[in-house]
Amino acid sequence: MPDPSAHPHPLAPGPFAAATPVAAAQPGEREPARPGESELARPGEPRRTGGPVAWWRRRSLRFRLTATATAVLALALAVSAYVFVMVLGESLIRNIDDQVYQRGREIVALSDAGRLPDPVTSVNNTIVQVLGPDGRIVDATSDTDRLVPLLPARARESAVRTGAPQFVNGRPYALPGPLRVRVLSADHGVTVIVARSFTEVESSLVTTGHVLLAGMPLLLALLAAASWLVIGRTLRPITSLRRGAAAVGGTARSRRLPVPEARDEVHALATTLNDMLGRLEEAEARQRALVSDAAHELRSPLASIRLQLEVALSHPEGQDWNETAEGVLEETLRLSRLAEDLLALARLDEGRLSRREPVDLGDLARRTAERYDLGLDLGSGDGSGDGSDLAPGPPPVVLGDALDLRRVLTNLVDNALRHAASAVRIGVRTGGAAGAGVAELTVTDDGPGIPPEDRERVFDRFTRLDDARSRDDGGAGLGLAIVRTTVEAHGGTVHLEDASPGLRAVVRLPLAR
Repeated sequence: MPDPSAHPHPLAPGPFAAATPVAAAQPGEREPARPGESELARPGEPRRTGGPVAWWRRRSLRFRLTATATAVLALALAVSAYVFVMVLGESLIRNIDDQVYQRGREIVALSDAGRLPDPVTSVNNTIVQVLGPDGRIVDATSDTDRLVPLLPARARESAVRTGAPQFVNGRPYALPGPLRVRVLSADHGVTVIVARSFTEVESSLVTTGHVLLAGMPLLLALLAAASWLVIGRTLRPITSLRRGAAAVGGTARSRRLPVPEARDEVHALATTLNDMLGRLEEAEARQRALVSDAAHELRSPLASIRLQLEVALSHPEGQDWNETAEGVLEETLRLSRLAEDLLALARLDEGRLSRREPVDLGDLARRTAERYDLGLDLGSGDGSGDGSDLAPGPPPVVLGDALDLRRVLTNLVDNALRHAASAVRIGVRTGGAAGAGVAELTVTDDGPGIPPEDRERVFDRFTRLDDARSRDDGGAGLGLAIVRTTVEAHGGTVHLEDASPGLRAVVRLPLAR
């Protein structure tokens, strides 16, 4: 007998298995898996996914919808066919039972009257056996056995007691197929057995089942084809949307997606996507305008700095370096303010605030008025207050960023001071004309004002009007833009109105709850 250890199994671990390196793959062969490495994922090879779920997810939406609809239709048709055959069979059985019972009642009546013919006449292929008190057949139809009853004595007694019909195999009695049998009791101990062949009903049910089995696949194929076409036509607008979206590129800024005529969900989707594209175009246009305007604003102070330094370096012997340094510092401060404004706009464009905390607008207005030595109306905002106390009611506390709100008030005051003839006044109030739950902050000047048609345009970025608003005096044109963006980020509104004389900036913010 050979020694098993002399020829070990190829897969059995030997004493040097741990120290033996994995054999290198031959050219054209796949590298064998290293110990602990999964067969599903190899370095440098795509991960393979399998299974019916992964296969199903890789199919198109049209295929999945058609397959799902076909499967549901197949299940519905199968259940419907089963219910139809069951209901049809019950109906046919009930019809046979009624005929058998009616024929049995006629035979019982004839037997009780002593007018029972011999042999009994067969009606509608009904089989009749009349048994005497001793259980022997005394009369019967010509198509049945006159010696052996269809049911034995015990079965006859049970059938008479329950009155329910039952199935009986007719082959032992030389009758084709199963029989539907009912037993009735007559006078003088006579028993009547009435039966009818179930072969016709069974044949009808089998034929119906064959027709359904043959017709259901054809009907299912027609329904699947119709579903495929209908779903394809339904998804056609989505295909058009996909192609339109693929055609929209960096250079096609004015492209719009095709909108279907049907007022359905796809129409709503296309409209929403087109609105989104419109908003993206507007945002892109604003971004391009901001970059262009920022570059233009940066070029002026940079050019001034360069010119001053070039002149100073070209003629160092006659140059007043203190004056040059002051000029360069002024332009540098201008650049710094412009950079800060641009950073503030970039942060506010994201729609977020650095912090949200309770801010008392009355205290903010009081501090600003003291800083600029301005008039202050706490409670009226129309220049009629005495500047001493707040009007009755809740304090003007809003929820937001104190630094941003201080920048709003400072920008409005700076803008008013540049145009005021003699006075600038700050007002704060709550409720009243401002509305319940709203705090109103106003900055009023007595300057020349702004025409009504320009009162919205001044809130655009880098916008300057012609009335003495130079770059030196009017800034870069970002102050009011920062004001509106900041106020909207706090959930409020800002507008300009006539102060007769002068102009009033009105900021409305929701009160903190």
